Amino acid sequence: MQDDSEYTFDRRRVLKAAGLAGLAGLAGCVSTTDDGGDGGSDGDGGDGGDGSSEDTDTESGGDGGSSGPYEIGMVNSLTGSLSAFGQRNQRGKELALEVVNAVGIDGRELAIIEEDSESESQGGVSAAQKLVNQDEVPFLIGAVGSGVSLAIYESVVQGTDVVQLSQNSTGLGLTDFPGLLRMSPTGRVQSVALSNIIAEDGYDSVAVTYVNNDYGQSLTDAFVEAWDGEIAYNSPHDQEQQSYSSVVSEMNDSGAEAWLFITYQAEFATMVNEVYSSGYEAQFYGADSVSGDNVISNTPEGSMEGMKIVVPSAPVEEENYQQFAADFEEAYGEQPTAWSAYAYDCVITAALSIWAADEFTGAALQEVVRDVTRPEGEQVTSFEAASQILADGGGATDIDYQGVSGPIDLDENGDPKGFLQILEVQDHDYVGTGFIES
Repeated sequence: MQDDSEYTFDRRRVLKAAGLAGLAGLAGCVSTTDDGGDGGSDGDGGDGGDGSSEDTDTESGGDGGSSGPYEIGMVNSLTGSLSAFGQRNQRGKELALEVVNAVGIDGRELAIIEEDSESESQGGVSAAQKLVNQDEVPFLIGAVGSGVSLAIYESVVQGTDVVQLSQNSTGLGLTDFPGLLRMSPTGRVQSVALSNIIAEDGYDSVAVTYVNNDYGQSLTDAFVEAWDGEIAYNSPHDQEQQSYSSVVSEMNDSGAEAWLFITYQAEFATMVNEVYSSGYEAQFYGADSVSGDNVISNTPEGSMEGMKIVVPSAPVEEENYQQFAADFEEAYGEQPTAWSAYAYDCVITAALSIWAADEFTGAALQEVVRDVTRPEGEQVTSFEAASQILADGGGATDIDYQGVSGPIDLDENGDPKGFLQILEVQDHDYVGTGFIES
């Protein structure tokens, strides 16, 4: 996940994007941004236990619900720099809980114990330790921020049977940990898409600056690997600096006409203002973390005109997404972001895994969590439809849950199938111009 983007995708933007097919592999989708954790994994958490609980019935839902709700955990950014994402996560989680508990998991409800990471790696580790070691949850949704998710996995979950499914992490490093699952797609697909877009726009030289953490470094490395042209400038910058005048001056001196920003909203807004006041001119490109209402409201009109940004997306044209969006708007008075959809699908995937598993333990859930999202089974677009198959005696491989965030299809590395949207800044607003399916 990135910094605190509030970008939402409304129906007006869907209509503006309709009919545009300039890139191969277009597919209907919705968006925003990711990471923003400190990228570290320096927590010194405990061994995490074995994921089982003496207080929770270890039988699956087949007993008709004799011992109360199934309890799982969620590490969320309730405070700190990623709290805007955390709020969206909470809303997606609550909607999913309503859907699951309206049907039940073969007679039992689902409960989620939520803890705050404070948008930091150490806070995430402490929250996960509480959930895994004290609450003994066998399934953990978490976290917002790739660095936070990795810290939790390495310090608490790795070596246990606990299932960890991150709702909002796009850092490339997660792919190296197959036991750490995620609902949002890897940032590699963003990097490759940006490389293709810049080349198709006719540029053969690019200047790149990136935030100095795992998120920024990994997406930049993937971009450099995919880019066939010249890298005229490639340098990191630290977060929360009052000025980035030296960075934008060096980008200007590089002679590159295309500038790529892989950073967060606050940092990017400062850079835009300094580019604008200095009179520099370049074609801007950005990863998802640079887009958001905060950037629009804190930069001059015309300062980013024509900028192109690639962001994670959800399939907005699909009926299940439209129902989710309608429910979200009815409940909260606004359209959801992709991050709300990811959190929603984490909860549904957890609920289906609990029903499909032989028992309510981490080891049993590990056996089925990927299968309930894979294409071998019958495609279903709701928890209710999937539950009917399971209630009739079907198993995990008999269902292929198609999420409100996309088809999911968790692979052997724990990565989902990715959907992306291309945004362009027009008249100081974000307008969708196309979709990409990885």
